[in-house]
Amino acid sequence: MDGQSSSPRTTPSDSRVLVTGAAGFIGSHVVDHCLGAGMQVVATDDLSGGFRENIDARAQWVQGDLRDAEFVASLWAEGRFDVVYHLAAYAAEGLSHFIRAYNYRTNLEASVNLVNQAILTGASRFVFTSSIAVYGAGQVPMSEEMVPRPEDPYGISKYAVELDLAAAHEMFGLEYTIFRPHNVYGERQNVADRYRNVIGIFMSHALRGDPLPVFGDGRQTRAFSHIDDVAPVIARSPAVPESVNQVYNIGADTPYSILELAAEIGRAFGIDPVLEHLPPRKEVVHAFSDHAKVRTDFNPPEPLDLEAGIRQMAAWVHAHGSRDPVEFAGRIEVDRNLPPSWARSRQE
Repeated sequence: MDGQSSSPRTTPSDSRVLVTGAAGFIGSHVVDHCLGAGMQVVATDDLSGGFRENIDARAQWVQGDLRDAEFVASLWAEGRFDVVYHLAAYAAEGLSHFIRAYNYRTNLEASVNLVNQAILTGASRFVFTSSIAVYGAGQVPMSEEMVPRPEDPYGISKYAVELDLAAAHEMFGLEYTIFRPHNVYGERQNVADRYRNVIGIFMSHALRGDPLPVFGDGRQTRAFSHIDDVAPVIARSPAVPESVNQVYNIGADTPYSILELAAEIGRAFGIDPVLEHLPPRKEVVHAFSDHAKVRTDFNPPEPLDLEAGIRQMAAWVHAHGSRDPVEFAGRIEVDRNLPPSWARSRQE
């Protein structure tokens, strides 16, 4: 280190904080919980996947692209932030194979711009949402002691930021907390995104009366995590001394197959879902985590069970209606081995 020793600090309720990805799903909920704790929130997003109406009017809103280092620096024009909550990302694991440069610019380069500013301005904490994609395949239940082996560019970019934060702490004393959430769903999820968030995709199709698209046989398993089990913990992490320079899995415990998920969504919508089985894609087959560490340090309530969470989200989707599926706005850089359903949709 450079001699700047850093002792654990808690974050007072009136802290000034930056939340990136604030118009998105998880980010907007973190904004809500930060405001509820009395923090002064500056919210930023480029609106590539989020919606301005997701952000509480009490937050100061700034729109811009975190890949632009000058824009990132401008966020600090009115003074330092006690905490940077970095949730902005393009979180499409499967698609990341085909948009590698876009993935690394959006998920890695943009993150480094924020880390630089946090160091230069003396932020007390950098809270980063990573992903269980860093673990790769064949490591279940995934625990924080395992050596990450990411298998897709999205997971690689997330793990690279984790390593960068550890290096920034060693060199400059920047304190950090890293969360690895998984398969988060709930109110405000972008159900128009056709490349990620299987629950949103299924609900959007169910609302339109379309078949539910299932890659492969549908026996892949995931532990689906309701937003209420994730956002509150992320928001209050700087006030938890044990969380300094720590990495946490966060989310639900019980894995369900995609087939079981489809049946649960059918019950919530009062339909007998029709499944459209598509060719399998390259993905981790089974993914669920151990959460003993976050339970010890945060003592969160028991996770919301899948049935209750799905019904809660389904009610929100019914109230807000469906959106037409949105194609990836950028350029597909590698079209080799692109899943046929994705390639076909881009030609229609």
